[in-house]
Amino acid sequence: MDELEFKRRTRDLGYRVIELIRGMPRDFAGDIIARQLIRSATSVGANYRAACRGKSPADVIAKLGIVEEEADETMYWLEMLRDAGLVSSNLVEPILREANEVVAMSVASIRTLRRNINPKSKI
Repeated sequence: MDELEFKRRTRDLGYRVIELIRGMPRDFAGDIIARQLIRSATSVGANYRAACRGKSPADVIAKLGIVEEEADETMYWLEMLRDAGLVSSNLVEPILREANEVVAMSVASIRTLRRNINPKSKI
């Protein structure tokens, strides 16, 4: 997958979460989780864009690590919404799968970059 496609996917993850939250019933617990979810989901795309502008391979790796963490946190909050019964599972699952794919692609990119920096490493 190229950089532009990954930028699109990470940005779309944020959009999909925003649309999910717009359709949620309003209550105290849902509002708290929704705020956390919006922060983490929109941070994924923002941090990927920052990674694309990294000043060194180490900088890119560090920023991709943030992408991984934010995508994983997004998964956590989506699971909370689903498991608390605040949002239907059939609405959450496609977004959860996409967030999981972003985590996997971030991890793969980090491993590739580390291997390119130190080809003798077993990481």
